Order: sequence, then C-alpha cells, then structure tokens
Amino acid sequence: MTSFISLSALFSPQGIWLLLLILLLFWIVYVYNSLVVLNKRVDEAWSDIEVQLKRRHDLIPNLVETVKAYAKHERELFEKVARLRSEAVAARSFSERGQAENALSGALKTVFAVAEGYPDLKASQNFQELQIELADTEDKLQAARRFYNSCVRDLNISIEVFPKNLLARLLNIRAREFFEVIDQEERRPIQVKLH
Repeated sequence: MTSFISLSALFSPQGIWLLLLILLLFWIVYVYNSLVVLNKRVDEAWSDIEVQLKRRHDLIPNLVETVKAYAKHERELFEKVARLRSEAVAARSFSERGQAENALSGALKTVFAVAEGYPDLKASQNFQELQIELADTEDKLQAARRFYNSCVRDLNISIEVFPKNLLARLLNIRAREFFEVIDQEERRPIQVKLH
C-alpha cells in the first residue's frame, strides 16, 4: 500500500514538477561539466603549442649562429630573425602571438634559402641536425595547431548552440580564436619546379 501511495505522489502535479526540476539539475550539471572539459581541452591544446614554440625558439639561436659562421655578409637577415624571435617570445595576446610566429616562420624560410647558397654549410653536420630538429618541431607544431583548432571548434560550437549557450553565458565561457595563418604568402601553395 505504501509503494502505491508513493507512486501516486510521484505522478501528482507536485511530483511531476519535482521530477522535472531534478532532470533540469542533472542537465545543468552535465552541460556545465561538458563545457568545463571542452574549455580545459582548449587550454591543454594551447599549452602543447606553447611547448613546441618554446622548442622552436630555443633552436633558432643555434641555427643563426651556425649559418652566421658561413654567411657573414647576411647580418641584416640574422638581426631580423633575432628581432622576430624576441617579438614572438614577448607577444602576449593571442593575435599578436599568431602574427609574430607567422613572421618568424617566414624569416626562417629565408635563412634556409640563404643556406642553399653555401654548399659547405649545407654539408655541415651541425646545420643538418638543426635543420632536422626544426623540421621535426615544425611538424609537431602543425599537429598541435590542428589539435588546438579542433578543440576550439568543438568548444565554440558547444557554446553557440541552444540551450547550452545560455549556460555558457552564465558561466562566462567565451568563444576562442583559431590559430590561423595570417600571412597571405604562407597560404599560397608551394610551387615545385623541376629542371
């Protein structure tokens, strides 16, 4: 008889409202947790990019010194690379960091282009090792950027869809920026010319 009374109380108007309130609370907890996970995943992905950028920044002075030993008259280029590296390290905002890193990538391409003109340099074991390390770092950086951008996409979609956007607004979870190539020159496909 007691179970019948509790079952009928559950289907009473007060019981239905209580059940709906409990379901709403579970939904809010679920959405909150999913937004926190996505937000932390974006932070983690950005941290992965930071690690690769630090590795890259640490390799650049060694590369410049190695190339400097062979290409003494390229002083202007070395100063530009050093300045761009300093700007990239000092960049604070997300957009500043993206612009600085893209400019630094362009300068590194120039360093490798200059190195092409020095056969002794290209044959140097130190230069070859640095070139391999930088290529490996660039590959890891590209993978980290792709992972970061996919995490940002997931978070941005999640906080823009209804009704999650209401809770995201209450929690002050904002859309994040993608890590994109800003320099239009870098967006162009590389043209390979065979002689």
